Amino acid sequence: MEIGTRDAGAGRLVLSPVGDLDMAGTPAFDRALDSVLDRPGLLEVVVDLGGVAFLDSTGVAALLRGAAEAVGRGAKLRVADPQPLVARVLRITAVDVLLGWPDGRDDGSTVEPGWRRLR
Repeated sequence: MEIGTRDAGAGRLVLSPVGDLDMAGTPAFDRALDSVLDRPGLLEVVVDLGGVAFLDSTGVAALLRGAAEAVGRGAKLRVADPQPLVARVLRITAVDVLLGWPDGRDDGSTVEPGWRRLR
């Protein structure tokens, strides 16, 4: 897995993993995220998922750990631009909104309160 990092100004950094965020790719992602979270003055980390073709439970867990760690350091983590398969995993696991991706619900689906629909 390759992971790019760029400064987005005003305490924001963009982390751009390319590859699969799975059991094999998660360790590299965790190291890159830890490095980013150590930066002083950090307010927000945006994980651009546009280059991630596959996301499994270990990837979801890594994103959630990263979000919790960011909050513990006074910052926040959110995801952006997931590919369709990755977006589906985020929706199915109900972490889309937790990871700051409210667009995860812009597909016209209507989910009754208390019910989850799997597609």
